[in-house]
Amino acid sequence: MALMPKRVKHRKNQRGRIKGNATRGNRVVFGDFGLQAMQGGWIKATTIEAGRIAAQQYIRGEGRLYVRVFPHKSVSSKPLEVRMGSGKGSTEYWAARVKPGRVLFEIDGVPRNVAEESLSLAAAKLPIKTRFVARLGE
Repeated sequence: MALMPKRVKHRKNQRGRIKGNATRGNRVVFGDFGLQAMQGGWIKATTIEAGRIAAQQYIRGEGRLYVRVFPHKSVSSKPLEVRMGSGKGSTEYWAARVKPGRVLFEIDGVPRNVAEESLSLAAAKLPIKTRFVARLGE
């Protein structure tokens, strides 16, 4: 089951723009190693889940995987071959807004080489460029 909010104030929202770099969520806090976004963009809830599963399967229950992004943004679209007008389309999926510098996943309790391989498998599922980062002092 893909991530989505339990309740929202507004069911449909506007696209908006992603400007600047992440000022919050840009450091490894919970784990020892992390996967940091190098580009901005929207990441679908299903994509986040695919990355989580890929990383989790590699570490095989050892250590702990933290997901640091949540899809708060609803993305709507109209069906194909529908005429102009008649309002905004229904919600198709939920997405997380990601700014450059945001830490997406963190891993704790595994050696560095296992963490690198696990997060590279997760990075392969994502539509943006990422890099492997370690906690300050590691």
